[in-house]
Amino acid sequence: MKHEVIEHHNRAALDRVLHIARHIDADGLSVEEKVNTALTFVVEAAGTPIPLSHQRALLAQAVAELGGDAPSRTAAATQPTAVPPASAHAPADTPADAEAHAPAPPRASDTAPRPAPEPKLPALVESVNAAAASASDISAMAGEMIQALSDVLDFTEVAGLPRPEQESRIHDAIHGLSEQRKMHLNGREVADLVQAVLADMLGLGPLERLLADETVTDIMVNGPDRVYAERRGKLELTATRFRDNAHVHAVASRMVAAVGRRIDEAQPMVDARLKDGSRVNVAIPPLAIDGPTITIRKFPADPMKMETLVANGSLSEQMAGFLGLAAYLRLNVLVSGGTGSGKTTLMNALSAFIPATERLVTIEDAAELRFQQPHVVRFETRPPNVEGKGEVTMRTLVRNALRMRPDRIIIGEIRGDEVLDLLQAMNTGHDGSMSTLHANSPREAMTRIESMAALAGFDMASGVVRRQLADAVQLVIQISRMRDGTRRITSISEVAGLEGDVVTLQDLFTFETDPDSTRNEVRGTYRYSGYRPKFAGRAADYGVSADLDAVLRG
Repeated sequence: MKHEVIEHHNRAALDRVLHIARHIDADGLSVEEKVNTALTFVVEAAGTPIPLSHQRALLAQAVAELGGDAPSRTAAATQPTAVPPASAHAPADTPADAEAHAPAPPRASDTAPRPAPEPKLPALVESVNAAAASASDISAMAGEMIQALSDVLDFTEVAGLPRPEQESRIHDAIHGLSEQRKMHLNGREVADLVQAVLADMLGLGPLERLLADETVTDIMVNGPDRVYAERRGKLELTATRFRDNAHVHAVASRMVAAVGRRIDEAQPMVDARLKDGSRVNVAIPPLAIDGPTITIRKFPADPMKMETLVANGSLSEQMAGFLGLAAYLRLNVLVSGGTGSGKTTLMNALSAFIPATERLVTIEDAAELRFQQPHVVRFETRPPNVEGKGEVTMRTLVRNALRMRPDRIIIGEIRGDEVLDLLQAMNTGHDGSMSTLHANSPREAMTRIESMAALAGFDMASGVVRRQLADAVQLVIQISRMRDGTRRITSISEVAGLEGDVVTLQDLFTFETDPDSTRNEVRGTYRYSGYRPKFAGRAADYGVSADLDAVLRG
């Protein structure tokens, strides 16, 4: 075994361990057992905690240096072991020549005969010591500890207690086990282990720390040892680890069960949400070839405000004022963009400009919109049960919403035939409705809507959908995630009408990229085209014509 090198500032501790071990003359103890006993005294007498990695190094180095004193034990000295519980080797008297600052070992005459110790460290102690050397192994340590705690705690009873009482019970149990098994855990290590055990038993396991990190916006679990996080628009591999694929599956099942859904071979893909509104997608084998995968889209703890988006460079102040007026004037808006571009975040920010007196109905596959009005009714689709029955689709919920006297209907994302009902709602008195869709440009967004209508059985050649689209939608907001990780509104376009069979769009605001941009930073300028929007007449009807003019003047 390759011994770790003792640092200079730990030499004094090593000298004390060697001094005490040499004075232990009890029969039947091997070199490593004497060193283990001496190390226990030094650790307990130390004024500050000694890290576990340093303890292991002290143990290995001391055994190596004393190996020549016990020829019959030389082979064993290359694999240091821990002693049994302290009660089996409790010291009685102190030698006269022991150092004053270190407790003394027992005399041979005062020590009762004891059974032969175990030749190796207990499996749990081995796993705890190894895990302490690396923070990424905390999950494995928690798994081992849960098995040990099952003998001393009633987990069913603990699950029903308040959080502080749970932490107290588990803390005491872990502290007792660490004392009994000579793990030498300091206060911080015990506290970390308590949180890991609680997360594994009652929470989301290793993901709890990432979910609590406000700088993390996305979490992607590709397997037990490949957990990625997005911070400031950039992906990075984290130190978070699961024990195995079964551990990933258990955490995923706990997530989806919280919203009344299931994940199994019959339904291997599930969309769900967490208590804080974060969106979750889970896929398991046989669809996920390399094992269960979890994708979490987090949202800010506080409602996103337009001022925050301006400060982050997502749009200019002039554009923010313009969009605020558009929401107040009950314009029908589509937010277009790619995956993770910030469409839902922008919709949440726009909701701040909707009058509090209006009744809103939101419809989503997984509820993630968090509007800032008091009068909001939220709906969520439901997948079929194990018998293939009970499904409630987006289109069914849109039709039901029309009977609920909504002022505005907000659809989280349109993906299929529900687009027809949304367009009809926009054309029949539900002004101010909004939705998002995936598209790379405003023109492509128009084409996608026609394609989705065709999936519902409408003939695209007839032009009916195109005319409804031109009449229903007033604004298309295009938002993109740049290569440097920033999310920006790249254009705000007004639907000007039909020219022949083509829906015409007029750009009001655009983001122009600076040629001096680098690989790691995208620079540019937001520009107003100078075009006066068609809805200026509506602004006059609402009494905010002067406000619109002030915004357009910049």
